[in-house]
Amino acid sequence: MADLTTDFVGIKSPNPFWLASAPPTDKEYNVRRAFEAGWGGVVWKTLGEDGPPIVNVNGPRYGAIWGADRRLLGLNNIELITDRPLEVNLREIKAVKRDYPDRAMIVSLMVPCEEAAWKAILPLVEETGADGVELNFGCPHGMSERGMGSAVGQVPEYITMVTRWVKQNTRMPCIVKLTPNITDVRKPAMAALEGGADAVSLINTINSITSVDLDLFAPEPTIDGKGAHGGYCGPAVKPIALNMVAEIARTPETRGLPISGIGGVTTWKDAAEFMALGAGNVQVCTAAMTYGFKIVQEMISGLSQYMDEKEMGSTSQLVGRAVPNISDWQNLNLNYVTKARIDQDLCIQCGRCYAACEDTSHQAIAMSEDRVFTVKDDECVACNLCVNVCPVEECITMEELPTGALDERTGQVVAEEHADWTSHPNNPAVKTAAE
Repeated sequence: MADLTTDFVGIKSPNPFWLASAPPTDKEYNVRRAFEAGWGGVVWKTLGEDGPPIVNVNGPRYGAIWGADRRLLGLNNIELITDRPLEVNLREIKAVKRDYPDRAMIVSLMVPCEEAAWKAILPLVEETGADGVELNFGCPHGMSERGMGSAVGQVPEYITMVTRWVKQNTRMPCIVKLTPNITDVRKPAMAALEGGADAVSLINTINSITSVDLDLFAPEPTIDGKGAHGGYCGPAVKPIALNMVAEIARTPETRGLPISGIGGVTTWKDAAEFMALGAGNVQVCTAAMTYGFKIVQEMISGLSQYMDEKEMGSTSQLVGRAVPNISDWQNLNLNYVTKARIDQDLCIQCGRCYAACEDTSHQAIAMSEDRVFTVKDDECVACNLCVNVCPVEECITMEELPTGALDERTGQVVAEEHADWTSHPNNPAVKTAAE
């Protein structure tokens, strides 16, 4: 059996699945239920300074995007950091950590951008026995207007400054949570590393408005006739999160910086993809809010089975496996040729592939009078749009062709070699020889 235990910057947990800082980790009751369900760790919902209370709206806090089957694809939230007293949160954190010493307990923090505020709260968190802190530099709404959250995360100099304050005033590992609401995520990652961060976590939520009420003419969720931008999360943000994790993992200046991957993790496969791109573990929120805490059991069993099939004994053998294969467009092999192939036994003759290709692509699919669909190799550019619009899995696949292959229908060469590729300066082989 694969060993799912992880050691993330010295923080041990029985599996790589942590609950992200969010409503599911706001109180002792929730976290205990999460640990009983099998979660390897939690990041306690963001704590603020012991000052004026945080006041949340008493109306709807979430907007949503659904698929055609009403499957939840994304959530937009306008909730702030914890509105519970600091002393209550600290007491509950201590009690839970005492009863679950083998689980990772990380505390998310957000206080004003002043050294005194950080120096004041860190000893209080340390006294609970927590395993580490996560600096919330990503929240895009509510707190950012007060000079915290993404207002800090969008300024690399502030990230470095605050991270240094934290490292100078606590023994606990420090994870910096990065905002995606920025042009180049590598810069804040470098700033966190410069400040001494032990790791980064990403992505935090994406600034968004999910919908507009066309009767009230106000963004949703609507509070007394008005709405506000919020933070977007869920399966829909996963591609953005994967790319940002990969950029940090493959950039020389940040290569090797431990990463906690966040953004749309719903299944074990999602988690495995984040880990293959360099994440040492993953954090989950929307999936737990959609399906409940026991979803982690499917994640654990699925990842374990996958690793067994791949003969991986530990998660460390998965982390970063895909990073060497991340490239830039100019380095792709122009002599690699594929063509679409339609399995007539699986085809339900819906015609989606034909309509999509005929109207919007390369007119590479022919339709007979009795609705049999075939591929014209000489017209097919292997864009695989047909694969993506086909409602039947594996009905349309892409077949690699050897150089010089002919179209059986026309006799034309459909896998022509690009003669200039062998000497093109972007060819990795040419680059290596030149070096």
